[in-house]
Amino acid sequence: MQTRKRQLLGLAAGTLAIPRWAQAQTAGRHYRIGWFNISDTAKEPYAVAFVQRLAELGFVVGRNLTIERRHANNVLERVPAVAAELGKLKCDAYFGGGSEATLTGLTQANPHTPIIFIAVDFDPVATGDVASLARPGGRVTGVTAIQSELPAKRLEMLKEMLPSITRVAVLANEQTAAQVALVQGTARRIGLALQVVDLKRPPFDFPAAFAEIARGKADALFVTGSGLWVPSRRLIPELALKARLPTMFHQAQWTEAGGLISYGFNFVSMWRRGAEMVASLLRGTKPENIPMEQPTVFELAINMKTAKALGIKVPKTLLVRAERIIE
Repeated sequence: MQTRKRQLLGLAAGTLAIPRWAQAQTAGRHYRIGWFNISDTAKEPYAVAFVQRLAELGFVVGRNLTIERRHANNVLERVPAVAAELGKLKCDAYFGGGSEATLTGLTQANPHTPIIFIAVDFDPVATGDVASLARPGGRVTGVTAIQSELPAKRLEMLKEMLPSITRVAVLANEQTAAQVALVQGTARRIGLALQVVDLKRPPFDFPAAFAEIARGKADALFVTGSGLWVPSRRLIPELALKARLPTMFHQAQWTEAGGLISYGFNFVSMWRRGAEMVASLLRGTKPENIPMEQPTVFELAINMKTAKALGIKVPKTLLVRAERIIE
């Protein structure tokens, strides 16, 4: 499978040399970061980019930096125990990304350690985890994926891709309730009926979910953005294609895995920005002085191979706007 990409601002190719000023600022000191996720994401491209960006800024694993990685093996019930394990280590900063449950784990690990967080599944302002984007307050800041806005845009794009659809299934879990509420409001506005299939928490029974979707006779599938889906990145598009369901996802890696279309933030760009924020903490900046940010790079991705398999002619209005076309 080949991918054509348009140039995206903010994504640098290759590894940059470590600047001298960064080496001088970090010389003679060893730092420790506690990195927590619900599932194991160490080999994901965005996780690799995070470590790479830290190195570019003078914080090099094995030289002056140790990263303590912990994950809950995609079991929410394990979050408190894993967080407690991380809390026993003396870390200069915590880092994580994904759902509010992940952030809750980090806040419970240690009451004083500053946290940089990439909020993927939720809006941290809406949930009260930070006071505001400009003044987050407390010890938590980072990047928010503005899930209070993007799901509506995704549903609109799905309707643009498939003008004749009338009923859309929504794959959700207990961490994506706010996204579902937004999609429901958008569906009413654009005249779509929704079938919400809430799988609650892992382990997820995807075959049963798709059987339920089949009974509901949905025309397409809208998958909410959730880190809890990550271990099933290939399974969900595979089951959807088998059921001949066009799919909308929140991020391009899902389209690369066989989904039809995705629209959202560029994970590599976000995680690199997270690394820059962590570096700022390690140099002494207080978290309350680091504003929460929103993504600056967005991608519309379309899988033409999947479109052909489903007999879908992609509108030119979407093709000309697509940053990534997978063939």
